[in-house]
Amino acid sequence: MAGPILLRSLFSSTSRRSLSSHLAPLPRLYRRFSSGPAAAAATEPSAYLDPGRLRNVAVVAHVDHGKTTLMDRLLRQCGADIPHERAMDSISLERERGITIASKVTSISWKENELNMVDTPGHADFGGEVERVVGMVEGAVLVVDAGEGPLAQTKFVLAKALKYGLHPLLLLNKVDRPSVSEERCNEVESLVFDLFANLGATEEQLDFPVLYASAKEGWASSTYTKDPPAGAKNMSQLLDAIVRHVPPPKANLDGPFQMLVSMMEKDFYLGRILTGRVSSGIVHVGDKIHGLRSIESGIEKIEEGKVVKLMKKKGTSMVLIDSAGAGDIISMAGLGNPSIGHTVANAEVMTALPTVELDPPTISMTFGVNDSPLAGRGGTHLTGGKIGDRLMAEAETNLAINVLPGIADSFEVQGRGELQLGILIENMRREGFELSVSPPKVMYKIEKGQKLEPIEEVTIEVNDEHVGLVMEALSHRRAEVADMGPVAGNVGRTRLSLTCPSRGLVGYRSVFSSDTRGTGFMHRAFQSYEKYRGPLGNVRKGVLVSMGYGTITAYALMSLEPRGTLFVTPGMEVVSLLRLLIFHLLMHAPIS
Repeated sequence: MAGPILLRSLFSSTSRRSLSSHLAPLPRLYRRFSSGPAAAAATEPSAYLDPGRLRNVAVVAHVDHGKTTLMDRLLRQCGADIPHERAMDSISLERERGITIASKVTSISWKENELNMVDTPGHADFGGEVERVVGMVEGAVLVVDAGEGPLAQTKFVLAKALKYGLHPLLLLNKVDRPSVSEERCNEVESLVFDLFANLGATEEQLDFPVLYASAKEGWASSTYTKDPPAGAKNMSQLLDAIVRHVPPPKANLDGPFQMLVSMMEKDFYLGRILTGRVSSGIVHVGDKIHGLRSIESGIEKIEEGKVVKLMKKKGTSMVLIDSAGAGDIISMAGLGNPSIGHTVANAEVMTALPTVELDPPTISMTFGVNDSPLAGRGGTHLTGGKIGDRLMAEAETNLAINVLPGIADSFEVQGRGELQLGILIENMRREGFELSVSPPKVMYKIEKGQKLEPIEEVTIEVNDEHVGLVMEALSHRRAEVADMGPVAGNVGRTRLSLTCPSRGLVGYRSVFSSDTRGTGFMHRAFQSYEKYRGPLGNVRKGVLVSMGYGTITAYALMSLEPRGTLFVTPGMEVVSLLRLLIFHLLMHAPIS
């Protein structure tokens, strides 16, 4: 980038039962809320935290660039007890798949400051988790793999952070790798700066500090190094940069209490636990509050109640607090109806806080009752009513999913992509639900008489010998190449940047893995709605369908195996492979 932009200066820069009856005599702010029979209390002397000592920060990055590992190291640095690696990934599917699915918040203490840290997902399908938490923080740590550089989701999360005026810090991670040199770090830094400028960053945001780190080894440095001194192999410099660069929240302690709900979970004893940032005022246990939401005719009161519990996540434990002030991120129990996007405020307040704007869903599927002859064998929740209740509950906690009632006990579920809907299906299966699902459908728009479709930005890195095969396959899926070039530090590798309709990418990941022999990677992120690019080309090679009934045998599959990819195994009982084919097409075949 020419001009003054190149001359910028770089900064180096549980028991669920309450223990309150046992701990009430202790005149302290924090009280332990954990699974032990007894717990020690923290020693915070003030009634609530001084806003000047608070820092609210989100950790954002592309998938697999090291966010969750970084959070582990920060927690350890500040004395938290980490039971296992990836401690912030508390959902079983997160640990199994090695990805972050839902945003989580925790707090750590550093040099008399309280840092509220938000760990966010890096996959594009879970972008709604990023969108709904950026309003809680003033700063963001942008983690970029020093070897790979900024990718598709890096642009997405950075655009959201800049839109809300956050103060970013750039952390180049994985600099300990042999292929990463100081020259490569400077190149990645320039690419990130260009990305900032293209996304409309202000001059203040462009003056971001740059740090170098190896989250795996547990250190960060303000200057480039691969092996810092023994006394500097920690995260102190990153924590100091956060305190120095991220401003404290602008808090009005004298105003009435207001809080926008950004997260919600359910507890068997406490009911709904609402998490959000206190916008103004101070809240105490026992205060009368109510929930508000904006509707077309004005402000609607949802429910009245009082604060039963106030809680705050510290490290990996939830602790009870007596009060909280403006600028802090807390959890509360006492109301049973408000959900994400609603306002919780003092009883005299009748003004709702503005909600976060989310990108629209791009793909929909129909969930319904399993009406096959094998119904009732794979779960315990079978009726349309139970399926509908579960989907509605999901829509309350995940704003990126919309649920619309259909006909005959069916529901249209709208989401961001295959992975997001696939995670929902797997969660329901593990909870004992049995249901049928339709192939995915792209959600089109009609504006000014013109048909629009969702377009995604795709980044692909493959070996040179696979470039032709990948480009041929994507050309049939109406993809357009935006950039192409070698991968720095990787001889024989090529990176492609493309735009492709969402309908063309449905089912392509498995084809891509086969074409590249498992050596390539592909990342995608929603870009915009654009003019319909026309029907897809020759993307389906045909399928083999058995109309028989009974149990699949290995002998029957032997003669079929050379003719295609099998998605059934011996011993599986089926009424017709046609039904299994429909589910297979969900993940392995495109739609036109």
